[in-house]
Formats: sequence, structure tokens, C-alpha cells
Amino acid sequence: MSLVEAIVYLIASGGHGLRVEQITDMINARGLHKRKDGKPVTIQQVYAVIMHHRETFVKEDGRIRLIM
Repeated sequence: MSLVEAIVYLIASGGHGLRVEQITDMINARGLHKRKDGKPVTIQQVYAVIMHHRETFVKEDGRIRLIM
């Protein structure tokens, strides 16, 4: 699963917005995405993907939500 797919999956299944830290922790705990070097995904990586996909995500009140 790509990192953007993992983020969408978590937010959609949660039914409400999540903080970037929560998203990162959940991706690593559930093994939804693995970096090529095998290390855990970082908060900076998750935040960069979210900011790169502004057509998909919106940040409101410190939480990341899907744009419907």
C-alpha cells in the first residue's frame, strides 16, 4: 500500500479527522506502509504527503480530514 493510500484508509475508516502523529503511529503499528530501507515512516514523511495532496486532504483544527 502506498503512503497516501494508507493515510486515506486510516482517515476514512476512523470517520473523523486524525492528527499527523496519530496517522504516523497507526501506519507503523499496523504495518500499512514500509519504507524502502525498512525503517518506520516518519511524521515528516506523512505531513509531506498530506501537503502534496491538497486535493485529497484538508487540515482543520489540527486534524487531517478527507475532502469529500
